[in-house]
This record gives sequence, structure tokens and C-alpha cells, in this order.
Amino acid sequence: MSEGTATRVDCHVKILDERIVERAIAANLDAIVYAPHFTRLPEIRRTAAAYSSEELTVVPAREVFTGSWRNRKHVLAIGLEEPVPDFIPLETAMAEFERQNAAVLAPHPEFATVSLNESDLERFEDVIDAVEIFNPKHLPSHNRRARELADQISCTPFASSYAHLPRTVGVAHTEFDESVDDEADLVDALRDSVSRRVVHQNGRRRWQATAGELAHLGYENTWKKVDRLFLSGTEPTHPDHIAYDGRFDDVAVY
Repeated sequence: MSEGTATRVDCHVKILDERIVERAIAANLDAIVYAPHFTRLPEIRRTAAAYSSEELTVVPAREVFTGSWRNRKHVLAIGLEEPVPDFIPLETAMAEFERQNAAVLAPHPEFATVSLNESDLERFEDVIDAVEIFNPKHLPSHNRRARELADQISCTPFASSYAHLPRTVGVAHTEFDESVDDEADLVDALRDSVSRRVVHQNGRRRWQATAGELAHLGYENTWKKVDRLFLSGTEPTHPDHIAYDGRFDDVAVY
């Protein structure tokens, strides 16, 4: 990375197609982090590479669902070399991220029933590299609490669109005070706590995004969805999948 060049990164999007790329470029973003649910790392990498260009870097990442569906914690890892499954204990996932020297991010802390809480952040403060203090799915009270938590463990912040819907892309991003040209650069920027600014909209578009994303959240949190996508068989990110070579058999919660 070279000094003196700011880089605008949406640090967490769940969807990726031509519309997402067009919206990201129109919003003057330099990079987005692509971390879809229940998708193995090799597939994420292939998709990210297919949509990357000189105009927009797409960085592959995994938002791992740790714990059981009813007591799950989401953790975002960037820079993984080896795949990590969903539905393993939080401490197992954190140890694996640390072993691989990945950048570890805490998305949407204390939000709904899917997030790291104050106790988790304090327990793993030496592993976590950044805490999300804004995304448009949050209400203002959630963002204030997230900032408090980041300050409490003296952790650098980040923001993202956390887009599950195309129109949300561009509503929020993180602006780093160095150039970020690829995945390795972003991992370094996060792990080295490079100075940054959280940037987001506050007008009509932001609140439209909030309304749309919160409506979408209902589906995201249904047992019917996880049963169909994940527990009905050995899906790609199930700990028992052959891709994990039995390494997580003893700790899988399902």
C-alpha cells in the first residue's frame, strides 16, 4: 500500500452481480467485501474474481455463523487461506481465524440475536481487528451502542452497507487513509489499524435502505430458511462436508 491515497471500501455485502458492481462504481467505491451466507470460500473467491476489475476490487470473505442457529454469533473473516465451516463454537472459529492470520471483524454487535455481545468482544478483543459502528440495517440506537462497544475495547471502527438488497449498496462505507488494491492490502489495513473514516448517508435514501433491509431481516431469521438451505442435508458450509476433511467433526453443533 502507498501512503497518501484514500480508498473507499464497503466492508460487507451479501450479494454480487452486475447491478451491485454498477451501484458500487456509481457510489465511487474502490472496493467491496463480498461475504454471502452459506457459501464455501473457493466459490466466493471465484465469484469475487469474476466481478473484479480496474474500476472495482471485490474482496472475498466469510461471515461465519458460529454456535447453534438459536444461539449464533456472526463473525466476518477476511484473508482466510483455508475454509472454515458454519455452526462451530465461537472459540473454535476465532482460534482458526487467528491461526490463519485473517483480519477478524465484528459485524453489527449486539444486533438482534445474531451478533457478538459485550462479553464476547471483551473475551476476544485481542483477536478482533475492527468493530462495525454503522450499517443501514441498524437504527440510530444500535449504531450508538456499537460505537460505545468499539470504544470500550479500544478497537478501530468500520462501516458497511451490509447489503442484502441491491439498492442498499453505496449507503455506507469505510474510507481508509492508504491505498487498498487487493485482499492482502485490506487485511493489512484492518490488522494494522490504519486510520480511517466511517462514511454514510443520512437522508431519504438511507432510511429507505433501512426499511427495506429490516423487512428482509424477517426472512433471514426464519428457521424454515436455515432448514431448507443448511440442515436438510450436507450443504457446502456444513462442518461434516467432505471439504473440511473431518477437522471439525468433534466440534460441530449439528
